[in-house]
Amino acid sequence: MLLFWAGLFFILIGLAAIAIDRRAVHVFYDHVSLSFHTFLNKTTHLAKAAHWLALSVVVAAVTGVMLHGGNTSPLIHTAFEASVAFILALGLGTIIIHTCKFFLGRRRPRDELEMGLYGFIPFGFKLKHNSFPSGHALTIFCVAVVATALFPQGAVVWFALAFWLAITRALLTAHFLSDVFVGAGIGLLCARTVLIYGFPNLALSWF
Repeated sequence: MLLFWAGLFFILIGLAAIAIDRRAVHVFYDHVSLSFHTFLNKTTHLAKAAHWLALSVVVAAVTGVMLHGGNTSPLIHTAFEASVAFILALGLGTIIIHTCKFFLGRRRPRDELEMGLYGFIPFGFKLKHNSFPSGHALTIFCVAVVATALFPQGAVVWFALAFWLAITRALLTAHFLSDVFVGAGIGLLCARTVLIYGFPNLALSWF
């Protein structure tokens, strides 16, 4: 149940962070140096969904063909299940966050920084108002959960890396803090749900 409570905790922290989002984005904008910004910009896209989705599709396709061809290796079977689990977790999470984006309609930090425009526009249905929650945070926490299922000894590293890559979105003022925490929480809950109910042999006892 640890991932369940961690996911809820992240979502609650994210909702609470809405109170400081506006101030935080100005602090990040004013205090992140150009060199640090360049570093952040080079690393943040490691959390981009397209990269991980493409990798997972390739792995699922290759291992699926191998299994269909009669390869009974446990490693191949595990790789197939893990890649499919990630695809399903990302799909579930994407449906949830894009529903939130579409109906809640939150402005991006750039609107606050450039025009002083801030806030949610519920039922505005404008695609550019898509800040909440963060898709990068969702993606990289799904990755961390699946990576932990495969290599549990590295759990601390996977989640630390996921947290860092997620928080780069706020440091770069691409998202507000609350966007990042809520996206991460949704990622944890979606990946946990898919593993426990769809691939129980991959789910660890503390998930």
